[in-house]
Order: sequence, then C-alpha cells, then structure tokens
Amino acid sequence: MNLTSYTNYALRTLQMAALHDPNLLRVDDVAKVHRLARPHIVKIVHQLGKAGYLETQRGRGGGFRLARPADQIIVGDVVRLTEGNLDVVECFNPSKNTCLLSGICRLSFAIQDATAAFMAVLDGLTIADIAANRDELLERSRALGKA
Repeated sequence: MNLTSYTNYALRTLQMAALHDPNLLRVDDVAKVHRLARPHIVKIVHQLGKAGYLETQRGRGGGFRLARPADQIIVGDVVRLTEGNLDVVECFNPSKNTCLLSGICRLSFAIQDATAAFMAVLDGLTIADIAANRDELLERSRALGKA
C-alpha cells in the first residue's frame, strides 16, 4: 500500500490540531513544520472542514481546530476520505477492469484480503492515538518550525 502525500499531510494536520486542542492552529504553522506550500495545507484544511473533522475560523486571529474529540476521529475514515477508492489493482474496479482472470485469480483475492487488513489496522487507530506522545511531538515540531 502506498498512501498519497495528501493523505499523509491530512493526518499530520489533524495530529497537530489534536496537539493544540482546544486552541486554534494556523495554516502557516502546519505548512512551516511540514515544509509545505501554504495552498496545499489550505486545500487539506478545507476538505477536512467540509467533512466535519475541523472547524475553521476566518479572518485575523483565525485558524482551525478539531471539530470533534480526537478519540472520535478514526484514521481509516480519514484515509478513505482523502484517498477515495483504494483500488490497489485494476480488477478491484469493475468499471475499469480488463483482466480476464477476474473472479478466479487467487492473487486478486489475496490483495483484497491484504487491503482489508491494512484498513482494519487504520480503523483501530484514532487521531488521539497518533497524538498520544504529545510532548515529544511538540518538541520535534518546535525544532522544525513554529508549533
């Protein structure tokens, strides 16, 4: 499995919001710590806000914070939101499948099982879990930029 950098930074954005909860976090702070372009984080915050994971406050002194408790945000759900369909191989998507072995291929069945196992691990993980070592994460973030 290979998740996109967009998904990685969406999870990192939620993680940082959990570290600063209930205070507002600025897009510029996330961009600086992760060395990303501001528009990239703006896009992530917008999507996470629309999905109900973040609440945003516009204007001077604005920013964003978690819209619900970190222990109620499931990592697997965020991955599904940001990745969309997890069609690891062509035969997972019936509308694009040209494989002649569909339905009988043991490799396809094994990859389906592996994908389900991967997502099961992420479904057992919350944003609170990935922010649990708060002090270490904040110390490293401060070393990288403003946290």
